[in-house]
Amino acid sequence: MGLSNYDLASASKDSLNILFIGNSLTYTNNLPQLVEQECQRRNMVISSEMVALPNYALLDHWRDGQIQKMIRKGKFDYVFIQQGPSSQAWGREVLLEYGKKIRKLCDKHDSELIYLMVWASRTYYHTFDGVIKNHEDAARINGALVCPVGKVWKSHFDATEDFSYYGADGFHPSMEGSLKAAELIVDCLGEL
Repeated sequence: MGLSNYDLASASKDSLNILFIGNSLTYTNNLPQLVEQECQRRNMVISSEMVALPNYALLDHWRDGQIQKMIRKGKFDYVFIQQGPSSQAWGREVLLEYGKKIRKLCDKHDSELIYLMVWASRTYYHTFDGVIKNHEDAARINGALVCPVGKVWKSHFDATEDFSYYGADGFHPSMEGSLKAAELIVDCLGEL
């Protein structure tokens, strides 16, 4: 699925603690709760917290300072970071620069950083390859992991021409899309 470099068996905890950092692509349909439910279905135990605000990029979260306080508590096994599609130069720069800052903080507090790759909107579908490349590059350059939700979505769309993962606005996820994202996130966690 795309995750590597970390062995879940080495974690001797009964449950995993996960922090989701993002924006409306994360809080629409309460993705962390859907991840918890999918984990329960698979007999995995997790707890999660979410910091997600409208139109936020990673630099906005960093400037607010809340995520630093949360990560410094040292209670998260995994920190998922998500921002908009980031196919353009500015989005790529933010993924790289602030991903690096968050990665350093995670390293100090025994958390593994995971980029949550999102998707292009239907209107800007032609930018999808840039979304995928920039997330994969940012994870590789910053020594982090990537959960390729957007890549899997694009493969599905290209193979089926079924765009039901999108909500009515052609960008935010439908419930079906959020459920698929949750399933993919749990698949990724299972591979760690």
